[in-house]
Amino acid sequence: MVSQLAGSGGPGPYHSRVEHTAETVLEVGAILLAAAGAGWLARRLTLPAIVGYLAVGLAVSPFTPGYVADRGQVSLFAEVGAILLLFEVGIEVDLRELRREHPAVLWAAPIQMAITFGASTAAFSLLGLDLAAAALLGLAIAMSSSVVVVNITRSRRRTTDRETDHLLIGWSVLQDVIGVAGAIILLAVLGAGRPIHLTLLGLTAFGALALLTSRLLPRVLARMRSEPDLFLAVSIATGLAVAGAGALLTGMPLALAAFIAGLTISEGPVSSEARKRLLPFRDLFAIFFFVAIGTLIDPGALGRGLGWLALSLGLVVVAKSLVIFGLARLARLPAHHGQLAVGLGQVGEFGFVLATVAVARGVLPGEVYAALLAAVALSIAASSIAVRVIRRPAPIVAASISS
Repeated sequence: MVSQLAGSGGPGPYHSRVEHTAETVLEVGAILLAAAGAGWLARRLTLPAIVGYLAVGLAVSPFTPGYVADRGQVSLFAEVGAILLLFEVGIEVDLRELRREHPAVLWAAPIQMAITFGASTAAFSLLGLDLAAAALLGLAIAMSSSVVVVNITRSRRRTTDRETDHLLIGWSVLQDVIGVAGAIILLAVLGAGRPIHLTLLGLTAFGALALLTSRLLPRVLARMRSEPDLFLAVSIATGLAVAGAGALLTGMPLALAAFIAGLTISEGPVSSEARKRLLPFRDLFAIFFFVAIGTLIDPGALGRGLGWLALSLGLVVVAKSLVIFGLARLARLPAHHGQLAVGLGQVGEFGFVLATVAVARGVLPGEVYAALLAAVALSIAASSIAVRVIRRPAPIVAASISS
């Protein structure tokens, strides 16, 4: 059979396809192994594994000497990874539990988002960026990485207590909800490449689809809990299908639509089951996601954008972490305020998505894009390390114990 397919005239299209497929599989396997090794080494050096993943991406990027990975393949895995990452983050959302246990976060997080977004947008705009790009970057700075926050709370070296862990996740989830809503509105105002009335019509249709899915999918999954293979297939397929439909209907990035798809099963008994079964896939694609970010960092462009990098990191510290610290104290949240502020003090996966949108619209210069990608990498590493160093109990916790 194989010989018939291959033919007898030597190498042909079939052989070329086989060789290309084999090279692709070999490259993907080698990159994954290298990333796993770099992640292991980073952890031995008490660094987050994400630092190792980013380093591998930088090593195989076209901007550094040596081997150059197929960016198309890496980017494809990164895009699927971002979709699954944010789909799983959407499943994590449980606003009812957050409102019941820590209602003060429901006003503190939106205020932080508004302050950080306003200050960042103003700073980028005043320094010459197009207003659309400044607004997208401002929203990126205002949001943290839910993936990093979850890793902080699950790390074997964590120094956070249970209340701080719970509030870290709750605050970042609220950031995601508010940020996605803001991104949808912002992209609708910007037009997303189509007339505003078509964008609004698409948003309406996508909202109806998401609502219908939220009613039907949990019931379908509840009937499949005893069949793990079908449960997993339906969960992932629904997430991808709803995300694809959202992107086609509205013009929004796939990752944002995937977050909304995750919200469709975020409540009810099947959500924890779906999260548990999706977690290994999320972790695998997260590696490719951060490797892909490393491949996109152009040291040459970054050298021209060091001022933008300094501005981005300064905004994370001043307009974000310090604001979170002040609001946490004002709300008297029962957590370590310093760890809460530092743990949320990074630019996450949404920042990458929004910056990519700005680049695609042609309103973001290459040096600013490189600077933001570097800010994602550096802020994630710094946040993950610094949150372990801060150990002194917050005053509110100490006061509650002494009373």
